[in-house]
Amino acid sequence: ITHRIAALLAEGVPAWRILAVTFTNRAASEMRERTARLCQERPDAGELWVGTFHSICVRLLRRDIGQMERSRGFVIYDDADSLGVIKQAFKRAEIDPKVHDAKHVRWRIDQWKNAGVLPAEAQDTAADADEEFCARFYGIYQRMLFDSDALDFGDILLMTLQLMKRFPRVLDYYQRRWQYILVDEYQDTNRVQYELVKLLGSAHRNVCVVGDPDQSIYAWRGADLRNILDFEEDYPEAEVIRLEENYRSTQPILSAASAVVANNVERKEKNLFTQRDGGDPIRFFEAEDDREESSHVIGRILSDRNHHDRGYGDFAILYRTNAQSRSFEEE
Repeated sequence: ITHRIAALLAEGVPAWRILAVTFTNRAASEMRERTARLCQERPDAGELWVGTFHSICVRLLRRDIGQMERSRGFVIYDDADSLGVIKQAFKRAEIDPKVHDAKHVRWRIDQWKNAGVLPAEAQDTAADADEEFCARFYGIYQRMLFDSDALDFGDILLMTLQLMKRFPRVLDYYQRRWQYILVDEYQDTNRVQYELVKLLGSAHRNVCVVGDPDQSIYAWRGADLRNILDFEEDYPEAEVIRLEENYRSTQPILSAASAVVANNVERKEKNLFTQRDGGDPIRFFEAEDDREESSHVIGRILSDRNHHDRGYGDFAILYRTNAQSRSFEEE
């Protein structure tokens, strides 16, 4: 994406006509730094819009949320703030927090927002008693946020989408402004982010996305794999460029990883390769319990240490949770 931005600028595209979206502040900062290094001769490079979905949408809302009869001075609630609002709503309604979990209600509301579902629709489509309860508090929660002139993280995206849909003049302004839209980590987009990109790019269809369906692991927070799998259906004229060379791993690692992920039913085919030859083959050992696992690992360490004159500092043991270290330490 950084090199594509540099190429667009070299072709004479004004920097302010380019929008680049990433998923983390760190990635956005790195993208700005790389672009600055590549485009030192362009004094207008600083006019690029580069940021996360949330940071860009906040800038839009600070400018245009007045269209929706909301104050541009709104505050943004983090997860702890929004959970506090749910608990306050429980208290007002005399709901026992031991019976209903405020964190679960907050998660359910966040899932609805990621999918672009408003309170009325959530109530109409609730599938069971739990969803009916959560949908009821979704409406109460939103009214409490409104009264506090506050938005949560989900609102930032959902409110921007509603702004674009309800006020065509606002949408037209940003469509004309951003002639080139570039999105990183597209496999991690949720429904609202997908619709925002589609709306903003619908006039010119200069949309470039980078992503890997095999790396989509955020369905639990609303990411929709269909967004990247169906990209060519949304943009039949799109050119697909497969970036298949890997610069980090040796071939045995790539071959094993590819063999595992090839079993995924829905994916785009690619053949990963690397210039880094060599590397030991992967060894796989299936233990019956944690004791057998730790015994096998420590035995391998002692064997390698004795036969290859290695120190303990040459070895590392990786585990998923802190509790799993105990059997290794005891062994």
